[in-house]
Amino acid sequence: MSTNDASTIRLTAWVRGQVQGVGFRWWTRARALEIGLVGQARNLPDGRVAVTAEGPRERCEALLGLLRGGGTPGRVDDVTEQWTPAKGGLTGFVEA
Repeated sequence: MSTNDASTIRLTAWVRGQVQGVGFRWWTRARALEIGLVGQARNLPDGRVAVTAEGPRERCEALLGLLRGGGTPGRVDDVTEQWTPAKGGLTGFVEA
């Protein structure tokens, strides 16, 4: 998948709740790879997890739905999203 064609977009999602130390980043990575996205999930100092994913919008929307869906490890209280053009340069999906 090319990460710089017109159909590729970047989703940044900030996930708030009990999402650190519960396998949330690993779970997010596994779901993103199943969907076919590249990006990362990383812990933030304030207790949130930041998820950055690039790929076709419908795949990013699928990941966003999973983040909000209630089947995640821990507890998700809120997900804030931002959509921007893809920047490219990402390979695989990592837990940062």
